[in-house]
Amino acid sequence: MGLIYAVFMSVGWMLIRVPAPDWKPEGWEPSTQKTGSLISTANVSAANAIKTPQFWLLWVVLCFNVTAGIGILERASPIFQDFFRDSSPAETIAASAAGFVAILSLANALGRILWSSLSDVLGRKNMYRIYLGVGALLYLLITLTTNSNRIVFLISALLILSFYGAGFATVPAYLRDLFGTYQVGAIHGRLLTAWSTAGVLGPVIVNAIADAQIAAGVEGPGRYTLAFSIMIGLLAVAFVCNELIKPVDSRFHEPAADEPRSTTAGAQA
Repeated sequence: MGLIYAVFMSVGWMLIRVPAPDWKPEGWEPSTQKTGSLISTANVSAANAIKTPQFWLLWVVLCFNVTAGIGILERASPIFQDFFRDSSPAETIAASAAGFVAILSLANALGRILWSSLSDVLGRKNMYRIYLGVGALLYLLITLTTNSNRIVFLISALLILSFYGAGFATVPAYLRDLFGTYQVGAIHGRLLTAWSTAGVLGPVIVNAIADAQIAAGVEGPGRYTLAFSIMIGLLAVAFVCNELIKPVDSRFHEPAADEPRSTTAGAQA
């Protein structure tokens, strides 16, 4: 896998070039482009971005959104089998669980394309309101209905995983809106520490609680009720953090091209 990644990433950096300073897409006029309260025309360096509350609020948003997605993805097959073990023969349930894992992966991929594209219309903050707010409600729906309705469970799980994937695809544009294009790649790299944290946090929460419930003799959906309740709480916290995101204070902005660049504001990543 490492070699495959190396090939594709090498092709990427060999093909991608920074456009000429005066280049623009045919028919594109900057003055007519959509703007909003969170879409900045200024730029922030990577060194200054991590000093802003916006960066850390978005860090929590991404971390908890990813944690919630991993909450189902981490144990997708066991979760499905534990929820619906009594509804079909063991062989059928095992096969259905494998299919469940596959369609979750598909939902993850499609969410990255569809929901992130919709963010160009609705705005990044509004999309994260959907990812986090609706995601919390879907987890609550699964927790309350448990295994009483397989269709409700499947649709809820698919949407949660689509929001998980969409969170990754939308956050670079969110960063660009807040911090400009100057060092947005470096800022994105720093923000992905939230993904690393969630990659540990999600499995620890789900597996530790499930294993404890199994050791206690708990059967079926009850093994995951506490873990899912925690996911609801994390999504609620992330929702609040998203609401607190405001435009970046001008003191963190890079000077305009015709102004002298200070050594502090212009610190390189």
